[in-house]
Amino acid sequence: MSAVAARPVAVIGCRPGVAGGVCFLEDQVVLHAVGAGCVQLHLKQNWREFIPGTEKTRGVQAMAISPDRRYLAAAETAGDQPVLTVYDLSSVPARRRRTLSATELPERVAVALAFSPDCQYLAAATAPPEGHLTYWLWEKQRLMAAVRLEAPGSSVCQVSFSPQDNAQVCFTGNGFFKLFKYSEGTLKQMNLEKGMPQNYLCHTWLSEEEVICGTDTGKLILFETGDLLWETSVEYRKPHRELEKDATTTEYERFSVCSSVDNSSQQDSLPQISAIAAYSKGFACSSSPGIVLLFEKTRGKELYKESQEIWLPKDRFSNDPEKSGRQNIICICFSPSEETMVVNTHKNQLYVFTMFTTDFMKERIAYFKYLTFPLHSASITGLDICVWKSILATCSLDRSVRIWNYQTNTLELYKEYREEAHTVSLHPTGLFCLVGFSDKLRFISLLYEDMHVFKELAVMNCRECSFSSRGHLFAAVNGNVIEIYSSITFQNINNLKGHSGKIHSVKWSADDTKFISCDTHGAVYEWNLSTGERETDCVLKSCRYSSIDLSSDAKVIFAVGSDQTLKEISESSIQHEVPAFGVVYTAVAVSHSGHMVFVGTSLGTIRAMKYPLPLTADFNEYQAHAGAVTKMSITNDDQFLLTASEDGSIFIWKVYEKGGEVVKWQKEAEYAEEVLIMRSDIKEKSQAMLDLQIRVKELQTENYYQLSLKDMYYNEKIKELEDNFTQEISSLKTKHQNLQAEKENQERQHQLQVSELMNKQAREMQKLESDSNQKLLMENEKYQELDEKSQKMQEEYEKQLHSLEESKSKAVKELTEYYEEKLNEKSVLLKETEEDMRRQFRAHEEIEKQIYEDEDQEIMEIKIKYEQQLWEEKESNMQLKGEIGVMNKRLNSLQKELKERNRYIAEIKLAQQKLQHFIKSLEDDILSLKKEIQERTNTVQDKEKHIYDLKKKNQELEKCRFVLDHRIVELKKLIEARGNDIKIMKKQIYEMEGELERFHKESTQLKLNITQLQQKLKATDNEMHRERQKKHNMEALLKRFKADLHNCAGFIQEPQKLKNGIRELYTKYVQESDLEEIEIAQKDLQPECMRQREYLERNLAALKKKLVKNQETHRGAYMHIMQENMSLIKEINDLRQELKAALTQLRHLKSTLKLTKKREAIQDIAPRSEPLPSPAVLRLNAEKENEKIIEMQQLEIQYLRNQIQEKGQSTPVEPLLAGNLPELNLEGSHKTQQQ
Repeated sequence: MSAVAARPVAVIGCRPGVAGGVCFLEDQVVLHAVGAGCVQLHLKQNWREFIPGTEKTRGVQAMAISPDRRYLAAAETAGDQPVLTVYDLSSVPARRRRTLSATELPERVAVALAFSPDCQYLAAATAPPEGHLTYWLWEKQRLMAAVRLEAPGSSVCQVSFSPQDNAQVCFTGNGFFKLFKYSEGTLKQMNLEKGMPQNYLCHTWLSEEEVICGTDTGKLILFETGDLLWETSVEYRKPHRELEKDATTTEYERFSVCSSVDNSSQQDSLPQISAIAAYSKGFACSSSPGIVLLFEKTRGKELYKESQEIWLPKDRFSNDPEKSGRQNIICICFSPSEETMVVNTHKNQLYVFTMFTTDFMKERIAYFKYLTFPLHSASITGLDICVWKSILATCSLDRSVRIWNYQTNTLELYKEYREEAHTVSLHPTGLFCLVGFSDKLRFISLLYEDMHVFKELAVMNCRECSFSSRGHLFAAVNGNVIEIYSSITFQNINNLKGHSGKIHSVKWSADDTKFISCDTHGAVYEWNLSTGERETDCVLKSCRYSSIDLSSDAKVIFAVGSDQTLKEISESSIQHEVPAFGVVYTAVAVSHSGHMVFVGTSLGTIRAMKYPLPLTADFNEYQAHAGAVTKMSITNDDQFLLTASEDGSIFIWKVYEKGGEVVKWQKEAEYAEEVLIMRSDIKEKSQAMLDLQIRVKELQTENYYQLSLKDMYYNEKIKELEDNFTQEISSLKTKHQNLQAEKENQERQHQLQVSELMNKQAREMQKLESDSNQKLLMENEKYQELDEKSQKMQEEYEKQLHSLEESKSKAVKELTEYYEEKLNEKSVLLKETEEDMRRQFRAHEEIEKQIYEDEDQEIMEIKIKYEQQLWEEKESNMQLKGEIGVMNKRLNSLQKELKERNRYIAEIKLAQQKLQHFIKSLEDDILSLKKEIQERTNTVQDKEKHIYDLKKKNQELEKCRFVLDHRIVELKKLIEARGNDIKIMKKQIYEMEGELERFHKESTQLKLNITQLQQKLKATDNEMHRERQKKHNMEALLKRFKADLHNCAGFIQEPQKLKNGIRELYTKYVQESDLEEIEIAQKDLQPECMRQREYLERNLAALKKKLVKNQETHRGAYMHIMQENMSLIKEINDLRQELKAALTQLRHLKSTLKLTKKREAIQDIAPRSEPLPSPAVLRLNAEKENEKIIEMQQLEIQYLRNQIQEKGQSTPVEPLLAGNLPELNLEGSHKTQQQ
């Protein structure tokens, strides 16, 4: 056998539709069906013990527990054969005791089971039509009797034993209620069914003769020895919140709803007794979804009266909390002490309720609690674990995602969604998870008490997803494509294309360098994530792969599929195949150590084998699930194996190696305890804590006030009691005096009566002695006569008995001889008719049975006759013995009376002595009482003085109390007004806080804009200073130029000197760098304009986008700001036009300067006599125009600055919209001016 073993540590789930699926073994131990067997659950210690079913079982169909809680009967289907098994629960672990089978009956699974009161017999029933009721002596595996029952349809049926009679069985179903009695090898029906047939869904025994049944129409019918005794109907119940909603609807709504209700909804609202169970005070039944009614026995006409309603709780994590509490209850059971009640619903949920022993603790309406936690109610489609924490995540077709702790076996988080969940993957940190729904792939944060959807990805019907080993990437299957995303930025990094079939499984290597996938077309691919291409592939089209796993070194791939083999793949080829021996492998998991391999089968079994894989059936197989295993996973320390199945159950296995030793790991696993929590949750909890603290303070003040009131009240009571006691003391004094006088009189009378009684007693004693002696003599004589008679009668009866015995023995001998002769004759006939026996076998058996019955009847009649005679003789003998005993009793009684009289006399003497002692003690008590009375009178006088003082103080305190009460009333009014004001102020504070946060954000943005504007203003100021400096330089140069030109004009009559002067002016004022600057400026002008234009256009586009966003949010509040912005944009356009005009003027000036220079150059070559227009005049006109432009721009800058300051003070948004545009234009204008 394999050296790898596993043991189920915990089993989470519940199997639905099992008759008697929940029961108690002890007060704290519950047994219920799950997977392919049953599990024992301790409610306080939280341990679980799994009892596996038979080999190849499909799960338990019905179960029953014996009255002594020692044996368990389970009906299963192993393969295609029905199996009825009895387990011994007293042994650890529970072992299979007997397996029952009958070849003469058709092979059908039992749907109801029951043990007899002495646990020796077992009744089993199969479902109609053609149902059978069988009666077993299970210890000897003997079928005692069977009855066939034909009923219409396949309905629910139930069987049970009478609580005190092993032979009486009740069998109910659709259209029949039958009571059977086992006698002489057959089950005979005891009752006759009367009236209309009912569909009996359930029943229970209330006493030895009473059976109560529940029907599908909400009726409770009580039968006594098969006859109808009591009947009542139970109404359909709704939860109280639904009733309140119905009550608040208007008449119009009610009539419209009533008119639109169809037949299906009416059928849903009909009452139906789906489960019933008896307990000492009465019984419990479920008449509507989500409710259990308790009935208690009464003494009136109504034998049982409803005492309590118990509702299923609403699940706040469900997507429809109303429906979560409306589950059909299919099984109810009570603990042996009747302190707890457990119910099972059709959605695989288990609930518990603590019963109250006293009536004053009982509430009219109560609620169940979960037995452990909410369970999956449909097939589990996903399972995953993480590295940091000891948790596993599961998702199911019941639209829920659950987080379990596999060390404490508890449910940590749970939430239901509106769509079905197909796959789940946990982040290695355990703080996040991926869930693939039918509409989207959701990235969910696992908070302290909730699951928060952080990101949604548009991946439809994602059937597989997985985080990488380091958690920085995750893969999601979208059809035939595997999409790789970053778990930080959620960007689609790569798409892996190549699969032609549905992808069933994906795996990452430990170092995230390899990624493996498989599909339904027999392809197993290894991908390169950097290029998105396949590195290796292995295709086997005859196999539909369902699951894969990697070895720890990522060199070997283990794959399972539809071809009933476990494949070991490496280097693009199948290296090794292990047969499955007749089953299909559906899941595979490999340990991180690489020494163990676990596989799950389609039958729900788990196989553990050692690596390298064996060719023979060298593995350990364990019965676990009732459906195919869907997912398997091994923890990082190889300590636990986790499996999930289509039946909705989860198994947590402890893994063992050689000789039952636990797998050892190099380092002990240390798990993180950090959790995520929302900021809003922290705020809510802190606010709740503050509210509770305020509430505590209020309660303290209230309690202090109530205590002061109680002190006042009790002080008043003390005063009243003191007054009453003083009055009682005075009355007691008078009574004491009267009693003393009466006592003296009674003493005298008592002495006289005692003397008279003594005389009478002496006389009566003498008379009694004489009378008793005479009676004794008479009785002795009678006793002797009766003794002689009895001896004679005994002798006669003995003779008669002897004669009767002889006659009886003779008759028996004659009968035996007669029947022996008959038997011999019939044996001869049987030898002759051996050939005809095969054809007439059935007829012969009937004849033989009739003969045996006739013979038995004759023998029984003879026995009855002689037994009656014997009984009569014995009775007469007993009468005589009784008369003798009566006489003896009389004698004994007389003797006892004499002894009692003597005792009575002695007791009277003793009583007389005691009375004398008592009188003496009373006299002593009287003296002591007199002393006490004197002392008490003194204390009473002191107390009266004290009381008088206290009364005065009380009057003063009452005055103070009146004033304080008036003040308290006023303070309460003030407190109420202040409380309302506080609430209003809290709301205002909350709103103001929101506004403050908004204004704070806006102020930060404004500060940033202001700093930007200030920087830009500084730059413009610097540029202005430079321009002014240039202007001053130019003015000085122009003055010098004018002076030199004026001097040169003096030589206008002398051309040679004029020519030389102009050349000197040219050499002095015109430099090559100026020409180069002009040419460079002309070259840079166009790209600079284009750059400014593009910059302005980009700013305009950004501003337009901001305007669109602000229009959506602040449309009404910022309309005037938009208008101002539009006006500013118009002004900017005007400025642009002015700039263009200025640029054109500059170009014209430059062109004129060039012409003048050319002309001067021509004059130097060929002098002319006609005077030319002065170029200085032209230059001066252009400079004046430039100065005007600069002044206009300065005024515009000042105007825009004023507007920016005003808008910054009034509205926080305007600088963002209109602050940057003018400044950029100014920079461009300054550059143009410089050029």
